[in-house]
Amino acid sequence: MKVDKKIFLKLFSICLLCGTLACESEGRTAKKLAEDSRLAQEKALAKESDSNLTFNDVTLDKVNDAGRPLWKIKAKQAVYSNDKKDAKVQNPIGDLFQDGKVVYQVSGLTGEIKEDGKQMFLRGQIVATDMQNGVVLRGNELEWRPDEDLLIVRNQLTGTHKQAQASAQEARAFSRANRIEFMGQVVAKAIDPPLIMKTEKLFWQVQEQKMFSDRFVQIDRYNGQNITDRATGDRGDVDLKNKIAKLGKNGQITFTEPPMQIVSNAIIWNLNTKIVSSTQPVTIYQRKQQITLIANQGRVELTPQIAYLVGGVQGTGQKPPSNLRTDQMTWYLETQKFAAIGNVFYQQNDPPLTLNGPQAFGELKEQKIVITGNGDKAPVVTQIVPNSKGKGAGE
Repeated sequence: MKVDKKIFLKLFSICLLCGTLACESEGRTAKKLAEDSRLAQEKALAKESDSNLTFNDVTLDKVNDAGRPLWKIKAKQAVYSNDKKDAKVQNPIGDLFQDGKVVYQVSGLTGEIKEDGKQMFLRGQIVATDMQNGVVLRGNELEWRPDEDLLIVRNQLTGTHKQAQASAQEARAFSRANRIEFMGQVVAKAIDPPLIMKTEKLFWQVQEQKMFSDRFVQIDRYNGQNITDRATGDRGDVDLKNKIAKLGKNGQITFTEPPMQIVSNAIIWNLNTKIVSSTQPVTIYQRKQQITLIANQGRVELTPQIAYLVGGVQGTGQKPPSNLRTDQMTWYLETQKFAAIGNVFYQQNDPPLTLNGPQAFGELKEQKIVITGNGDKAPVVTQIVPNSKGKGAGE
């Protein structure tokens, strides 16, 4: 059979094109297979690399340049970064060191070790025990900076010890100074004496048994669940061992028994002896009797309710209106009796009366005042002021 030449050339071209397309398809398929194989190998190598940086039931530690330990942690699992400078750990528990000795024992749910061990972070159910003083800090976040001798615990923070219990937003512990600083909405409850301190920043020197604040502080003394006395000031501190509280600027103590307030810029409150004293100007206000006493310095003995006032003493009563000035005075809080020495001046409005003399004693409540003299050198002067009806008397 004879084939037309033109038809033959067309058929040949079609076959050649199909062959070319088939070859190109086979080439693309081979390249795709090669690429997939390469990616699979990379994933396998990455997985193998990751498995080489994961350790189970491992103990990690870090020493400083001098060879002293900084920390030693046991973990259920540890996963290192590729450069092996950072690690993530599960269920960490271990010791933190300072100057070669264990200062804290810590634990948590998870953790991170940063910068080749220079920082440590633990999270979840944190428990940090200060091995020097026995304070136990609990929270949900912990940070350890060994170079700064700084342990930070925050997030639902509480601190417990046989001396006191505390809560705050954050605690910072310094092992060398043996001091713990609580910050943010601080509430510290001392066991003995029974006190509650509230402030924004509280320093706790545990071994010295002292708490103090350089911010506004409120100190409540309680009996059972009841607050019996309240002290406030722009700063304050409590010596738990000697049972002494001190208040700085704008110090004020409000007592329920006897009902009164004591105000000064420097107050010392001895909770054991029940004595309040100040070497700076002091004001005593008795609410029930409406009597105000002012002096350059003073001391109040809550038992048996006696105040001793020295320098520029002034006593002002509202019921009845009266005014007493002297150099020194002993004031009996419950009975309103007094004994005054030095430049005594007394004045009342009803009936109008003024008295002057070197010494006096009496009772303001009953308006019974006795002025005593010192011979001719210090005569007693009594003046009765005439009333509006024209009645009066001389000296």
